Order: sequence, then C-alpha cells, then structure tokens
Amino acid sequence: MSEQKNLIIAIVCSLVILLGFQFFYEFPKLEAERARQAEIAAQQPVGNTDTGTAPAVPGSSSAPQAPGTNLATSAANPAVERAKALADTPRITIDTPNIAGSIALRGGHVDDIVLKRYRESLDEDSDQIHLLQPLRAPKSYYAEFGWVSDSGITLPNANTLWQTTNSSLRPDSPIVLTWDNGGGQRFEITYQIDDDYMITVDQKMINSSDQNVTVYPYGFLSRGGTPDILGFYILHEGPLGVFNETLTEVDYDTLQEDGKVEAESVGGWIGITDKFWLAALIPAQKDTYKYRFSHRIANQDDRYQVDYLGGKITAAANGGAAATSTKLFAGAKEVEVLDKYAESDAIDKFDLAIDFGWFYFLTKPFFYFLNYLNNMVGNFGIAILVFTVVVKAILYPLANKSYKSMAKMRELTPKLQQLRERYSDDKQKLNQEMMDVYKKEKVNPASGCLPIIVQIPIFFALYKVLFVSIEMRHAPFYGWINDLSVPDPTTLFNLFGLIPWSPPDFMMIGLWPILMGLTMFIQQRLNPQPTDPVQAKVFMFLPLFFTFLLANFAAGLVIYWTWNNILSILQQRLIMWRMGVK
Repeated sequence: MSEQKNLIIAIVCSLVILLGFQFFYEFPKLEAERARQAEIAAQQPVGNTDTGTAPAVPGSSSAPQAPGTNLATSAANPAVERAKALADTPRITIDTPNIAGSIALRGGHVDDIVLKRYRESLDEDSDQIHLLQPLRAPKSYYAEFGWVSDSGITLPNANTLWQTTNSSLRPDSPIVLTWDNGGGQRFEITYQIDDDYMITVDQKMINSSDQNVTVYPYGFLSRGGTPDILGFYILHEGPLGVFNETLTEVDYDTLQEDGKVEAESVGGWIGITDKFWLAALIPAQKDTYKYRFSHRIANQDDRYQVDYLGGKITAAANGGAAATSTKLFAGAKEVEVLDKYAESDAIDKFDLAIDFGWFYFLTKPFFYFLNYLNNMVGNFGIAILVFTVVVKAILYPLANKSYKSMAKMRELTPKLQQLRERYSDDKQKLNQEMMDVYKKEKVNPASGCLPIIVQIPIFFALYKVLFVSIEMRHAPFYGWINDLSVPDPTTLFNLFGLIPWSPPDFMMIGLWPILMGLTMFIQQRLNPQPTDPVQAKVFMFLPLFFTFLLANFAAGLVIYWTWNNILSILQQRLIMWRMGVK
C-alpha cells in the first residue's frame, strides 16, 4: 500500500512540476515572442537597413552604418528574388570541386555560395544547398570585409563598385579587386580559394597622400531572418566562436533579448552554424581582436551579425601600406576537413564547430572508427553493426560477469520471495536476511547494473555521432531505411505503408523501433524479475515506453540498440544455459 501511495505522490509531483514549468516559463516566453513579432510587424520597411553594421572605431561613441541602397524586397518567390538579386550587380563567378557561386563587385560581398555535393533532400532533383544568399535577396546571408578609420578618409562601402580584370575565382586562379577613393588611397582585396570550403581574403590599402592614415580592419557575417532550427538541447545552432581557447555559443533568442555579446581574444574565430553547415571568419591568429555577436530589426525581420575588429594599422604617407589577411569558411561541417584546417592553418578548436557534446573524448573517436568501417564495408548501417560487435567484445568480460550474477539472482528469486513474505512487517530483518543470502551465494545484486552504466555514455556518444555528423546525412541502410540520420519513416498505424494514410508525428512508430522494443522485452524476461508488484508493473511497461521514445530517434541509433539487444540476449541465454538456469 505504501508503494502505491509513493507512486501516486510521485505522479502528482511530476504534474505540478510540468504545469509550473509551463506557467512560469513557457507562457511568459510565448507572450514575449508575440510582443516581439508585433513590434516587427508594426515597423515600416525602409531602405539602407538591410546591410550589416561595421564595427566601431575604438574610442568612438557609435558604430558607423555600412552604407547601402534601398534593399526592401518581396519574399513572395524567394527563388525569383534571389535570381534578381544576383543579376543586380556585376559578379565574379566561383567554381571549385565543392562549391559554386559568385562574389558581388558592388560592395565586394561574398554572398552567393552553393554546395555542389549536398541537396535539400534525397530527391536528385531537389535544390543544392544555398549556404550564402545575395545581399538584396530575402533572408540575405553574406560576408563583408573592409576598414574603419577616424582619419577622415573615404572608405569603400556597400555601394562601392570594385574593378577587376578576372571573371572567375578558382583554386588555381585568385582574383584581385581594386578601388581608388580619389583622395590618395587605393584599396585592394585579393580572394583565393582552395578545393574545399576556405576562402582567403587579403586586404590592402596603399596610402599615396602626404598624411599618415590609421585604419582598423574588420569583417562580418550578416544573416537575415531567424532560421528554422531543431531546438534540441543537445545541439547548438546559431552564433558561436572560440575566444581565448574557450568555445562560446550564443542562442538566437539570447541575442534577441540582449542585443549583443562582446569578447576580446588573441586569435580565435567567430561564425554562425547550422546543424550541418558553417560560415566562419578566421582572422590572423597571432593578433588581438574584438569580437561581437549582435541582433537588430531590419526590414520587418530579424538580422543577426557576427564580426571582428582588428587593431590599429598605420599606413605611412607617400606610399605606405596597411595590410591584413582573413579566412572565410563557408561550407559543410565535414570532420576531416575541419580537422585539416585546424592543423594546417593553426585554427584553435575549429573542430568544435561540430557539436560533439560532453562525451567528446568518445564521440570523435567513435566517428573516426565508424567512418573507417564505412570505408571498408561501403555502408554506414553495416558499419554500425560491426561497431556494435566490437563494443560488445571489448565489454565482454564485464558483461559476462554481470550476466552470471543476474543468472544467480534469477535462481535465488524464489528464496528471496519467501523471505519477503516471511519478514513483510520487519524491513530491517528482511534486509539482513537478504544480505546473508547474497554473501552465502556470493552474489552482488548491483553487478547487473554495470553493463547498463557503461552503455549510457556509449549510447549518447553514438547518438551524437549519428545526429551531428554530416557524413551520416542521407546515408542509406537496406530496405526502407534510406537515411540513417533521421527516424524510421514507416509506422505501425498505417500497416507500414499498406494503408494510404499519413498518421500524425506521435503515431510514427516504425518497424525498427518495434523490433527494438521486442528485443528489450525478451532481454527483460531473461533478467531476475522484481519481487515488488509495483516495480514489476513499471518494468513491464519500460519496453513500450522506449519503443515510443526511440521512434523519434535516428534510425541508425535504433538499429544499433536493437542489434545490441540481440547480442546481449544471445550472450545472456548462453550463460544461463551453461549454469543450468531455466
């Protein structure tokens, strides 16, 4: 009776916590978002508000606005608007094995990056991934590089029309943009690109005037609109950077509330990450920079910016020059590519752009091992099965000892039940008698938990690998699983596709999750059953609970868990057979 009372109290407390969370956290959050959307809707769209904002000159009271044209656009047809924006200014084309796109000669913006090897969906006719978007298109997303100064000189801006003699940027063909302000300063931007996703941007100002000129280099990424994100607490999507060897992640809603977040660091980098894609600015790693994350409202929409401001550089009169170099990464978060850049360009913790989580020391080795197996067998699903066998082999001594202990516990279950009935009114005596039985039979009742405890970090580390690694994206298995990184697309409630009906998301219980729940139930039946009836009922429903829970997990993870259960069943049944346990 007391156990049932405790269960009821636990349920009531859980409901109070859930309702309290909704009332004191979720409802105020929703109201604040409604008020913010109303403010955005009430704003009148104006020109010159869709460009990014150059960082402030140190010591000045405000940041100068990067000039721009009237950029109010209609988002009725984003593809058409994008095409119009691309045609709005002369461009230098980009062509490499991995990316295509262009650089706008007006403003010198890198605002058109298309990832050749990745598409929006498995459909071969679906659009390629458009990472950066033209400045004058809806939801523009672009990079700008330049100078700020307090010397009173005319600087290039978003309206500057740069000149060049080249027409295409390729790995074997850099381009040079030039512009003269007519006041004694000549500006150059040299773009170089490699075979992957890195663009090197070299800026130079040549001062032909009779006065020294002081300038500060800057670069920024400006993104229009709040992107649709998964919202998983285990995955960061949004602004991030590494400053003074520490990763900093800022959520979109945090910037909406705070307006800006600032940092200062020697070296480091700053960018905006999606689940699989990254745009990042990496200035020279030996200098000190001021970094900033910021948010504002422009053209009735959110606009996010990440930027850096370098230190003072003085160009001497009569031919002196100021020069700086920055790298722009714009591409897919491929583990080996990020690791290569981190090593070759000495970019501190650049691999942390992939959110490998708390179990980083397991997650990254797991990825490399799975990737190695995939290269051997040619299928990530088979690689997961082989990986599971290897993990089981490593943990075999521990699991073997645990399963022997559970087999003995199962053998002792009738005797323990008799003790519970005999000393039902004397808990202290019952515990003493049970401990005597354990000592006499040399059984450790907690040893059965050890394999589960060890499996927890392995489970979460593998989940991370499947969830965040782009190498798993659109990776097929066999049969109906054509993407291991997303949930099983079938469902029991339309007889796995036999009935032409698409159930709601909460009813998407695929065949692999059902197999996982079934194997979990079989494995549970092999374990010693709880003598307490309430506990027995709770344990009986666990396989069903996990079936619904894992139905929304990546199919690759469910396949791993199912195969792991099957191997555990075989191992446990073999040990029980050897020990003569029914």
